[in-house]
Amino acid sequence: MGKKELYKAKNIQFLQELSTQEGINALSCGIYYKVLETGNGTTSPNVRSIVSVHYKGSLIDGKEFDNSYKRNCPEAFRLCDLIDGWQIALQRMHVGDKWIIYIPYTMGYGTKTCGPIPAFSTLIFEMELLGIG
Repeated sequence: MGKKELYKAKNIQFLQELSTQEGINALSCGIYYKVLETGNGTTSPNVRSIVSVHYKGSLIDGKEFDNSYKRNCPEAFRLCDLIDGWQIALQRMHVGDKWIIYIPYTMGYGTKTCGPIPAFSTLIFEMELLGIG
């Protein structure tokens, strides 16, 4: 088994093991999430919304690849411009919610390397929805 195939298998195994843990919720598309905090918001964004979020992104080995908390500056994005995993998860969140989302490679960057993120990577985001525009 080559290096890429081994890495892909490790990521798939990570999600399989995660699915058995208490407090982990699953979406039908293969995304898992854990609710850390529930906000006061009553609406969720749609695919055309602009969202304001704080987030920390890492890989299954704990390597962090991005962190808006460290920059002390939340980011604003048009939801339709984001990876599928973010689009799907954020449309289920309300303002003030803070989740950890686990995105399989098929809903992230797929089979291609993207900067510090290797191909076939499960993406782990601690994410807080601050606002919807």
